[in-house]
Amino acid sequence: MGSKHSFPVRDDDFQKSSWSKNNPKTCVLVAKKPEGVALRDSKDDGKNTLFFTRDEWDAFTKGVKSDEF
Repeated sequence: MGSKHSFPVRDDDFQKSSWSKNNPKTCVLVAKKPEGVALRDSKDDGKNTLFFTRDEWDAFTKGVKSDEF
């Protein structure tokens, strides 16, 4: 799970994952900010948000690209 840090994000800071266009039931929203990366499920009315440092996000995306998951 993401770090315990957080930073301000607005609804319009988030972008929908391009993969979500092919499967609208799995919509992931990502906001890349100077302070880090925020992640949401678009179907979550409570707008619960996970926050990651840039290093955490970079490690995650590197793992995805190298089929670690």
